[in-house]
Amino acid sequence: MDDTPELHRSDPTPSGSGEISDSEPGPEKAAAATQEAARTDVPVSATGPSSPATQAKSKIDVLLKATGDAPIMKKKKWAVDPTKKIGWVIEFIRKYIKAEPSESLFLYVNQSFAPAPDIDIGTVYDCFGSDGKLVLHYCRTQAWG
Repeated sequence: MDDTPELHRSDPTPSGSGEISDSEPGPEKAAAATQEAARTDVPVSATGPSSPATQAKSKIDVLLKATGDAPIMKKKKWAVDPTKKIGWVIEFIRKYIKAEPSESLFLYVNQSFAPAPDIDIGTVYDCFGSDGKLVLHYCRTQAWG
């Protein structure tokens, strides 16, 4: 048995060109290459929930504005989880303004179109948010679109 220490070729070495030349690449080398590529090819902003920008801004500022004959909310700016649906916002407004179940409530983005109730707030914000907030207009009668 040979008592000499075994060097793993997948370990990065400070000397030389940084390239490792083996005649047969082993699984360690392939795993190390994959990890190295994952570290260098992915931008910092796309690393997911662990990035500082995502941790600091986990909620979306939603500005709710009354239109037409809808009652005005005392508090207009709300921090909403981006995974909530538009339908959830409609029900929230309905409860806040104490609307009757038979009353209709319309919600508009950019004073032009009504988003589908099953779309995430985060998706709408990514497409139509500006100045760090999403502006939604609500009314009891159809106003736009």
